[in-house]
Amino acid sequence: MADKFFGKAMKRVEDPRFITGTGNYTDDMVLPGMVHAAMVRSPYAHARIKGIDASRARALPGVLAVITGQEMKDAGINGIPTGWLHPGIKTPPHYAITFDKARHVGDIVAAVIAETRQIAEDAAQLVEVDYEPLPAVSLGSDALKPGAPAVHDDVPDNVCFTWSIGDKAAVDAAFASAYKTVKLNLRNNRLVPNAMEPRASLAQYHKAGDEYTLWTTSQNPHIHRLLIAAFIMGIPEHKLRVIAPDVGGGFGSKIYQYPEEIIVLYAAKKLNRPVKWTARRSESFVTDSHGRDHETVAEMAVDQNGKITAVRVDTIANMGAYLTTFAPAVPTYLYGCLLAGTYTTPHIYCHVTAPFTHTTPVDAYRGAGRPEATYLLERLVDVMAHELGMDPVEFRRKNLIPPEAFPYQTPVALQYDSGNYEANLNKALEMVGYQALRQQQAEWRKQGRYMGIGVITFIEACGLAPSALVGSLGAQAGQWESALVRVMPTGKVEVFTGTHSHGQGHETAFAQVVADELQIPVEDVVLVHGDTGRMPYGWGSYGSRSAPTGLSAIVLATRKIIDKAKKIAAHLLEASPDDIVHEDGKFMVKGVPDKAKTFFDIALMAHLAHNYPADLEPGLEATHFYDPKNFVFPFGTHIAVVEVDPDTGKVKLLRYLSVDDCGPVINPLIADGQVHGGIAQGLGQALLEEAVYDKEGQILSGNFLEYTLPRADDMVQIEHDHTVTPCPHNPLGIKGIGEAGTIASTAAVANAVMDALRPFGIVHLDMPYTPEKVWRAIHGSKPLAQAAD
Repeated sequence: MADKFFGKAMKRVEDPRFITGTGNYTDDMVLPGMVHAAMVRSPYAHARIKGIDASRARALPGVLAVITGQEMKDAGINGIPTGWLHPGIKTPPHYAITFDKARHVGDIVAAVIAETRQIAEDAAQLVEVDYEPLPAVSLGSDALKPGAPAVHDDVPDNVCFTWSIGDKAAVDAAFASAYKTVKLNLRNNRLVPNAMEPRASLAQYHKAGDEYTLWTTSQNPHIHRLLIAAFIMGIPEHKLRVIAPDVGGGFGSKIYQYPEEIIVLYAAKKLNRPVKWTARRSESFVTDSHGRDHETVAEMAVDQNGKITAVRVDTIANMGAYLTTFAPAVPTYLYGCLLAGTYTTPHIYCHVTAPFTHTTPVDAYRGAGRPEATYLLERLVDVMAHELGMDPVEFRRKNLIPPEAFPYQTPVALQYDSGNYEANLNKALEMVGYQALRQQQAEWRKQGRYMGIGVITFIEACGLAPSALVGSLGAQAGQWESALVRVMPTGKVEVFTGTHSHGQGHETAFAQVVADELQIPVEDVVLVHGDTGRMPYGWGSYGSRSAPTGLSAIVLATRKIIDKAKKIAAHLLEASPDDIVHEDGKFMVKGVPDKAKTFFDIALMAHLAHNYPADLEPGLEATHFYDPKNFVFPFGTHIAVVEVDPDTGKVKLLRYLSVDDCGPVINPLIADGQVHGGIAQGLGQALLEEAVYDKEGQILSGNFLEYTLPRADDMVQIEHDHTVTPCPHNPLGIKGIGEAGTIASTAAVANAVMDALRPFGIVHLDMPYTPEKVWRAIHGSKPLAQAAD
């Protein structure tokens, strides 16, 4: 078969159902006898629950039940566990419905089940909760102060955990002998994930078999089944089937185990009727796990040759009110281990303190720790370059890890397996016309126009692995992935994967790879995912692991199919299996192309088994469990060009260019789309988005009027290209691409804005760079007439 699909920019096969409104989302589902749930949520960030009177709600016609936390606890429903543990970590209980105190705005204090959603929501308003408001704390650093209100009685100092990595003594010595040092106080703004589809859950209880089915907006249905069955509800795992149908975006926020899923399962059994809940957008703002929220002191030291000698970081990472599924991993191993970036920094030390606060829990959000590390590091690099009087690009080039240094052991645990960072940087600089751009910037400044150029390099660690390593670091989950490839008698192929697609285009990209491996039409391959009742066990999609880990499992299962097909062909062609080659879509005797069998011939005979090898099982399917040897390390260079209007403070993006290296690209159309979307999200953090809390723990930006997302007119046409450095340890050499845009663009835009503001003597501002913040900074700094580069 001459036509290869790997590398081909094919349109996504899943898109027609999405853009024609025929996708099947959880909220679309209607079951016979289905009823609805509405949550009674705390309006207080911190309050003692002195009593609940649900008599008026229960009296409303159509109301079937009002469920409290005490009822569920008495029924044996346990709290929600966390999936990553550090030594000494505090893990206070997190019940689906709280019954003693509310610990953040939106904490569930009761649930109403009714015949319709409208009745349930009306009844929820009738539940009278006797609150005793208590002092609250929303900022991480405030939570650590003596006398701060305790979020949990058994964690009086609010410290969930502390964590560190690196050689502190060596770093301190490097700073003591440094030629120059720089220091920044950074705030990485808290973000609210806003997937297009709000979270939703539908639970059904099957009384005859004492079994449950849960349809839910999940990125990893097997993890949900494991947590619910084994740790929360105490039911046999095989009695719970979790299905994640079409899911409208996740960005990390749909990894976690949420309370509402437990509540609808409990209610479904209690009432013996299907129960559905779908979040209103205002609920999403206060209940979907938030991202980022770091307060950091970051320092860099260099020697007289402009070589970075050390980086020292002290971060307060706000955990919110409760630990969610992977929260402890984000500001630690996904953050501190990335502080080497693309540079040869010999000494790094990172210390993290993670306090509880009376805010929505914080967990992974697209990039998860890596955007925070990249932002911090690339801001330091720019500030140091200016301190040295060097062009930021040349300072970066001087410190890049050279290609001959791989595999490269960083001082913060990771061993990078491959890379050519300078070639990637050079390609981006050539594309953008860097020198000409700097000349244009100088000309504009003479005219009173303030252009900024932000150049950053970045690396990310994707596809956490191997399982034994992440287990030793605290993960309560494996990091392998499984695949089942099943060939039907007609030669059509079903591929079952433990990963989940919620916008990534797996149904297309994975089919392209399988079609190439089997040398069959891509239309003959269908991907099945998102159903614990149909797939082998898998750990889901997050951390850009689907391609390097999930697809590797698929490829290796497919190659088992080919090996078996060769044996069947050898039998049919009366040849040795060693003499069978797989070419042009056929299995043929080497050097005798007329002696051949098609894939259809092989598939049919595998099922008929009429003329078949005696020592071979009938059927043609294979399973593979793939546990990677290491992370994969995508990298790249991103360049943002902005203009700041000093009269309004408005930042306008003029150009954005990226050169990413994710190894061989399966489908450029999909990969570029992932990068574009990621860049938009990173731009949103840099310029627009922030979850703002007041000191009483009330969120002040809990809707789309106050929480501004990037729109089409905030973006520009992105200039994008790739370099290709294959990963050496997986079968296709591929890496992840889903988070690269977000990891890189926040830092690139931030450096561009700061570069534009340099004539005003402004060294650093915290994101987001709203017009008001930028205007105040400009007009609170040097007068414009005195501004000089």
